[in-house]
Amino acid sequence: MSLTKIIRGAFVSRQKEIERYDKEAEALQMEVLHYLMSNAKHTEYGRKYSFGAVGSYSDYASHVPVNTYEELKGYIDRMRHGERDLLWKGSVKWYAKSSGTTNDKSKFIPVSHDGLQHVHYAGGKDAVALYLRNNPDSRLFDGKSLILGGSHSPNYGVADSLVGDLSAILIENINPLANLVRVPKKATALLSDFEIKRDRIARETINKNVTNISGVPSWMLSVLTRVMELTGKKHLEEVWPNLEVFFHGGVAFTPYRKQYEQLITSPNMHYMETYNASEGFFGLQDDPADKSMLLMIDYGVFYEFIPMDEFDKENPTVVPLWGVETNKNYAMLISTSCGLWRYVIGDTVSFTSTNPYKFVITGRTKHFINAFGEELIVDNAEKGLAYACEQTGAEVLEYTAAPVFMDDNAKCRHQWLIEFSKEPADLDKFTELLDKKLQEINSDYEAKRYKNITLQHLEIVKARKDLFNDWLKSKGKLGGQHKVPRLSNSRKHIDELLKMNG
Repeated sequence: MSLTKIIRGAFVSRQKEIERYDKEAEALQMEVLHYLMSNAKHTEYGRKYSFGAVGSYSDYASHVPVNTYEELKGYIDRMRHGERDLLWKGSVKWYAKSSGTTNDKSKFIPVSHDGLQHVHYAGGKDAVALYLRNNPDSRLFDGKSLILGGSHSPNYGVADSLVGDLSAILIENINPLANLVRVPKKATALLSDFEIKRDRIARETINKNVTNISGVPSWMLSVLTRVMELTGKKHLEEVWPNLEVFFHGGVAFTPYRKQYEQLITSPNMHYMETYNASEGFFGLQDDPADKSMLLMIDYGVFYEFIPMDEFDKENPTVVPLWGVETNKNYAMLISTSCGLWRYVIGDTVSFTSTNPYKFVITGRTKHFINAFGEELIVDNAEKGLAYACEQTGAEVLEYTAAPVFMDDNAKCRHQWLIEFSKEPADLDKFTELLDKKLQEINSDYEAKRYKNITLQHLEIVKARKDLFNDWLKSKGKLGGQHKVPRLSNSRKHIDELLKMNG
């Protein structure tokens, strides 16, 4: 008898609970807020902002300031050194390492035990619950789950405290029973050298009955490419005939969809997007025919939103979930059981529905490139260019950069189009300096560039004189407040410019 048929019954009650999202969103979110206030009112932060006096959303909004990482960094660093009851009750032993801010190479996001269980793992369980609801003939648990993970390392020498990729934290703390249906083995999953890891994962899983895969599309494609190299097969279903779903997240899937469809030709293959960040698990694609995701509103996360047309104002409007409108771009704020309070996560979303609340990720609050999980921001680019110019005597007038998406060999890179007012004597040297500086100031870019496994050395194309002005003029945007987009996750702008560059 199918093990999936036996297990699927355990998800029925949760599937019914999610149906409450349609009509009870405000009530569910207020339950979350009261839970957060109750559990954090005796922390240093909770006492400072009178969490014990919060009885309504308006109380909370008036008591607690909006925060970026910089405002919470001091508390987090003290927590990493072992102090208790600062942002969340008790001690927090785990910290998810994420790409940095303007001032730091990396951010360290606290992952409390409560957050691990009631946010991150809750999202993973609900992904399965919704998938089984939509696929009654699934045999998901009749085989193995291939789950990609990162790595972790000791945190400041504090006993039993570690810092690393969120995926590594999840694998390290997973219920031992889950290891019965998961591959590769834990030691392989947590290797830090991805070149060695991808080969071992491929070799360990080739002869397994893999029914589902989970991970970031770019990294997973690199692993699957190695599987095909070792087996000599043309399509992945020749290796894993019962593969039925890819749970993916971390970066936009659109640039990779065609390559996955060429690699996996089975009509029974499904794709399910998840929104699981270092800061929390926020959304799931609950309808295969709808690219928008369901906002998960009964975890340990309380949501607020700032309209993007007010984001740069000194006192922007901030609304709770029940105050949002459809088809409007918002910056997302979160308060969580990991100790993030009214925290600007940096992502922007637009709601496609408010009954239930469904959304699409529209980008970041700043220009960025995150095609492969590198999270390169404009501040990184400016610092990298300044260093390369300083070392070579070059001067940059205008520039833009965008990803070159993966080719058939799972290779990709960043392409920079630069108009120099003073060209470097050696463009190759300038390129090398820029690439090395970006690795130095951005840990995620550094990780993706490791040994050229996925992200290759960046490319610089020299722009002809006045190219950017001519492009802006062609758009009717020359002068005034119009600016060249410095970084983009799309190739739309750079392809237009390259065409004009001749």
